[in-house]
Amino acid sequence: MSRAPRSQAAKRDWGSDDSATPILHVDMDAFFVSVELLRRPHLRGIPLAVGGQERGVISAASYEARAFGVNSAMPVAQAKRLCPQLVILPVDGQRYHDVSLRIMNFLRSITPLVEQLSVDEAFLDVSGVRKLFGSPIVIGQMIRREIRAREGVPASVGIASTKHLAKIASTQAKPDGLLLVPESASLAFLHSLPIGALWGVGEKTRAILERRGASTVGDIAALGEKTLIRMLGAAAGSRLFALCMNRDERVVVPQREEKSMSKERTFFDPLLDRSSVEAVILEQAHDLGQRLRAHGMRAANVSLKIRSVGFATISRSATLSVATDRNADIFSAAQRLFAAAPFPDGGVRLVGVRVAALVPHEAGVQLSFGDDGRREVMDHTLDAVRERFGRSALVAGRLLKPQG
Repeated sequence: MSRAPRSQAAKRDWGSDDSATPILHVDMDAFFVSVELLRRPHLRGIPLAVGGQERGVISAASYEARAFGVNSAMPVAQAKRLCPQLVILPVDGQRYHDVSLRIMNFLRSITPLVEQLSVDEAFLDVSGVRKLFGSPIVIGQMIRREIRAREGVPASVGIASTKHLAKIASTQAKPDGLLLVPESASLAFLHSLPIGALWGVGEKTRAILERRGASTVGDIAALGEKTLIRMLGAAAGSRLFALCMNRDERVVVPQREEKSMSKERTFFDPLLDRSSVEAVILEQAHDLGQRLRAHGMRAANVSLKIRSVGFATISRSATLSVATDRNADIFSAAQRLFAAAPFPDGGVRLVGVRVAALVPHEAGVQLSFGDDGRREVMDHTLDAVRERFGRSALVAGRLLKPQG
């Protein structure tokens, strides 16, 4: 992908004193598109997006597509008007999830202080691992190098003294770059940026600020906190002034213990028969079973969510007699819930399975009647193969697509 021009703030030399800059923001560049290019390298260099085919929205756009004004969350029809030559690939959520999971696990091998924001970005606090890996900038360089080597996708890294500034720095470093903003240069860096660079400033707030003559973050800071409160209200005004002055007390918070796990999938073309829906339920049950085993948990509750093309939602839930982490048990429970529900007129737009009432694996498990333990061995074998060769290496027979 071509490199988009960076702002003057990113081009300046902000120094290399990172002694007080322990926060890293790691952000994969055009993540969905980058993953798709691994198996479609012939599409490099052309306007490319991932999203709905004839309707729906754009989920991700390459930098070539962004040059035409195409962005994520944009309706497909509008994107095609802006860029008639745009190639749109269908969303492969499971593939993106698998790549993301491996990347996040790698980040957690560096420090336990990893706060995942989404499938393609995370904060890291590396203050406690400098003696092991080196300075934050060395760690940032290592992260970018290893993600590229392991997964073949580019990542940009921002390094700063606060979460707010680290996220801005990674944005300024895009695409495929690294930017360190030492604490001593934080205000100079921030105040040189356009007001749209601030995290959380929407179009309405931006218009109000521009009417007061503010075009940079420094202009906003010069207005003062009292003026901003009069313009925007107490909460918004105080928050905006604090961000302009790089005041952000938030710390990196690792993922809390999960109380439930879920898997949902939305279809642009509705599913029209029960067999198609059951195939999706089976795939989701396998995914949830693998996640439960990876976290050392079992679930005592299974829920199913079905949404029609008219957005009517059916939700059903069942409590299991024995907590489980087995693919077949999860699928069987969800399948029974689906069988007892009416099939929506017009087809199914969304299918979701959720497991809850999680208990640690060590809490013990009672075998079901007719279960001699072979299912558990099979599930763990599936996990091992998929971990090494990818999720598509082994799939349930009914999920195989007919050839030809």
